[in-house]
Amino acid sequence: MKLANLVLEEDLLQEATRFSGEKTYSRTVMRALEDFVRRIKARQILSLAGSGLWEGDLSAMRDDRPARRRHGS
Repeated sequence: MKLANLVLEEDLLQEATRFSGEKTYSRTVMRALEDFVRRIKARQILSLAGSGLWEGDLSAMRDDRPARRRHGS
């Protein structure tokens, strides 16, 4: 962990804490950072779609997996 002093908009921090359900401001900021990084990574992965960087066949890969049992079957 890194100890950091931050200057944050108080109303925004309180609102984020309330919406997130977190109990501390530190945990609220940590969760916001985690969500931000996750979104950026997902956006980067999506930007690779159709780029030709990966030349696999997802359909063939899916066919290799055993069929999942459905409830009630």
